[in-house]
Amino acid sequence: MTSKVYAGRYTIDNTEDMVVFIIGMRVNNRLAVHKWFPVFKAMPGMIKELYTNKEELGFLSMESYFGLKTTTMIQYWRSLEDLLAYAKNEKHLTAWKQFNQKAHNNDAVGIYHETYQISKGTYESIYVNMPHYGLGKALSHIPVTSEKSSARKRLQKQ
Repeated sequence: MTSKVYAGRYTIDNTEDMVVFIIGMRVNNRLAVHKWFPVFKAMPGMIKELYTNKEELGFLSMESYFGLKTTTMIQYWRSLEDLLAYAKNEKHLTAWKQFNQKAHNNDAVGIYHETYQISKGTYESIYVNMPHYGLGKALSHIPVTSEKSSARKRLQKQ
């Protein structure tokens, strides 16, 4: 999949509160595929649901990383309330219940998540010759102006 590269320097509009949610899975025993693969399989359906219903769920965007033992997804959400509401969503609760059944007495796989509430004006980014990525994909992607030419200026509260 190719994305349009935006030549030059870009940043994001940091005038809204937001939530960053990091979630992932760690394979502790690669040979126990029958134990960790069902956990891995639960995520694509939820991701499809998030992208299909972005506006109503408050889901903004995400990035995924796959390592030798660990997968990580960085998700961007409109609010903590939206994220917590999704946690009570039927698809998520079903996947969570299935995970707990499969994870019981199963040290072959682990999961983790971290949640960060971020206030407007307290986050910044810079993208040089990049496609929409990270916060630049989740929020308004704007050219850098003299008012936003440094990290210090971008971090000034509005």
